[in-house]
Amino acid sequence: MPAINTVLFDLDGTLIDTAPDMAHALNLLLKEENKPLIEFKNIRPMVSNGSAALVQLGFPEIENAQTIARLKQRYLEIYQRSLCQHSVLFPGMAELIDYIEQKKMNWGVVTNKPGWLTEPLMKQLKLTPRAACIISGDSTANRKPHPEPMHLACRLANTLAEHCIYVGDAQRDIQAGINAGMKTVVAGYGYIDDDENIADWGADHTINAPCELRQFI
Repeated sequence: MPAINTVLFDLDGTLIDTAPDMAHALNLLLKEENKPLIEFKNIRPMVSNGSAALVQLGFPEIENAQTIARLKQRYLEIYQRSLCQHSVLFPGMAELIDYIEQKKMNWGVVTNKPGWLTEPLMKQLKLTPRAACIISGDSTANRKPHPEPMHLACRLANTLAEHCIYVGDAQRDIQAGINAGMKTVVAGYGYIDDDENIADWGADHTINAPCELRQFI
């Protein structure tokens, strides 16, 4: 088996716990629109699906595409203002990154989150200079589960897919890693709905805390 020299992470729900800020932004939007607020426990499992899914959660009755687009844009404006108020690395992730760097391995991020949100978030958490690559949802023509962003990550990290392991908390993350020829790991601690059967995703491994990744690298 090829040796792993690069660890790639999804962002929301894998590397960084962004759910508190994303949920808060949704409830601020709901308040603006005179809609009932949603409990955090019901928002959290949807966060990895992005802003469109969150708007759909908050406004399930709306079908007009223009209205949905307006609400999504307003949601992103609200979220951008509080991008890193409560977002932090998941418990144990700082130690895992230290461990990866101590082993002289690379690590990076491949996310579907747009760059204008990804880059300031990474910068505020002082992660940007440490990452070998930061691939956002608009870095390539295709987003996950397409392998194109994974291949770009390999080029920037100066490695090959068979030497990478990709960690994510959504089925599209695992599919993207598989499509690119990488080892894949489900972040079981992430934003996964109770109805999801992660055994069907086809990942090589599942971890329930960041520290558990050590055994696979």
